[in-house]
Amino acid sequence: MIQETIEKMRKMKLYGMSRSFSHATESGSLASLTPDELISLLVESEWDDRQNRRMDRSLRGARFRYKATVEELDFRPGRELDKNQLLRLADGAYIQKGENILMTGSTGTGKSYLACALGNQACSKGHKVLYANTTKLLTQLKMAKADGSSIKEMLKLEKLDVLILDDFGIQPLDVQSRMLLMEIIEDRHGKKSTIITSQLPVSAWYEIIGDQTLADAILDRIVHDAHRIELKGESLRRKRNINPEKQ
Repeated sequence: MIQETIEKMRKMKLYGMSRSFSHATESGSLASLTPDELISLLVESEWDDRQNRRMDRSLRGARFRYKATVEELDFRPGRELDKNQLLRLADGAYIQKGENILMTGSTGTGKSYLACALGNQACSKGHKVLYANTTKLLTQLKMAKADGSSIKEMLKLEKLDVLILDDFGIQPLDVQSRMLLMEIIEDRHGKKSTIITSQLPVSAWYEIIGDQTLADAILDRIVHDAHRIELKGESLRRKRNINPEKQ
């Protein structure tokens, strides 16, 4: 009867519950549990299992460049990284408010790692996140325009709680790219959060976008009330004794 119950649990996709019930019977602890304790154990096990599986799906779907966590961030003085600011951002209040984060700094100073760490933290709180290289994303959207799937792709981006646009400004935007960027930012403005990393200071983004009118419209939406982080110091990738991913 016990094995039959376990099989029914599995068929109903109650995987956490079935494992917990199976372990309780095999360990002999089942007889020592009251009905209330048994129900509580099974429900908690199923809850934890679903939460863990949801987290795993979120992390896979986010496609982070690095397996980064806030706990592993390097706050050495030379980087001028404000620990209090990062811990406040880690609590996720900026996501609820639809606020943006702008990260700038020289190559190798850890912008991508930091963005992935905050993205990972957002996933742990149940938010839907996507990491994307800016140039690659805009190229993919151009292709989607060509095959007629752009509306579907733009809707996916609009629904994300956090969109990470990494390496913005590697190359100037062409007409189609700046129009796509404007559409992305407009759809998310005031509702969803966007994290943008760039080697260039924000003042240089006007030139990268290219069109003054569009640049004004885009930057007005992403810069106003955004959280600003400027990473300093030498490239962490050049330090032999540091894992290049832990930036």
